[in-house]
Amino acid sequence: MSDFPLDMYQMHLKFGVRDWVEKATPDQKKELMKLRMRMLTEEFAETMNAYLQGDEEEMIDGLIDLCVIAIGTLDIANVDPNHAWDEIYRANTSKDVGVKPNRPNPLGLPDLIKPEGWKGPDHSDNHGNLKEFL
Repeated sequence: MSDFPLDMYQMHLKFGVRDWVEKATPDQKKELMKLRMRMLTEEFAETMNAYLQGDEEEMIDGLIDLCVIAIGTLDIANVDPNHAWDEIYRANTSKDVGVKPNRPNPLGLPDLIKPEGWKGPDHSDNHGNLKEFL
């Protein structure tokens, strides 16, 4: 299996993204984040269009491009994607299977229900320098 966060880190090193970010002004960092949010929006729209058109090739490409941009964004802000993933995974897998009566579920798939005492993901020790980009 690939290690997506490591791949993104190496890609950013290869293309000088990490060096650019290190030298970037606060305004440039904010503009970079705006650009990356626009990229996510554009990729999502392209992926949705591929889905609506039944275009398997473009749908796969779009879904992976969304991952690349998302993981790359975490990387440039020095957020540890593996640690963030582990927190989300822990929180999701600590839910119980159940039914959410207020949400339609025509397929009958199990809903994930937060049990009593459920603790959501905690990223407080893993913000990297994200604040510099906001």
